[in-house]
Amino acid sequence: MPRVGLTPDRVVDTAMTLVDERGLDGLTLAAVADRCGVAAPSLYKHVSNLADLRTLVGVRVLREMADQFATAVMGRSGADAVATLMRAYRGYVVAHPARYAAVPADPLHQPEYAEAGRRLLEVMGAVLRPWQLTGNDLVHAMRAARVITHGFASLESAGGFGLPQDLDETYERLIHMFLTSLTPQES
Repeated sequence: MPRVGLTPDRVVDTAMTLVDERGLDGLTLAAVADRCGVAAPSLYKHVSNLADLRTLVGVRVLREMADQFATAVMGRSGADAVATLMRAYRGYVVAHPARYAAVPADPLHQPEYAEAGRRLLEVMGAVLRPWQLTGNDLVHAMRAARVITHGFASLESAGGFGLPQDLDETYERLIHMFLTSLTPQES
């Protein structure tokens, strides 16, 4: 019988905290069990193994991102919505680089992650709607936004910008460059 109070959500919550503290490589079943105050075998009532737990963390991160981004852009439209989304994305990655590392590069083609990945794409697609992009044009625009946000924030969180110039200004310039690229193209 599962320990009272120990649920799959609590196990994932604990794993997320450990990932924040120790990084993704520091996530172990023993550490989660210890933090939850149970023996490691008790976790097997809630997760199959470490790979399963990492998947649950990755799915949670994608959902958390989608929820936070949707909230950030709520009531905004056009360039303001796109810029707000890109700032929120950067902010999430910089604030939670270890959590973000739990997200696979291509979540849409991994069944466990696909639904959560689609939710994130829906937010991106919604902010791009005013440009009436469809098909290939929409995919290219979403990819470009992801490359800018992921690349910049990943480099920033890893300390990859050593020059003294203001990172916010650089990022705002990238957002502006992206926004000026948003014109429907022939597919």
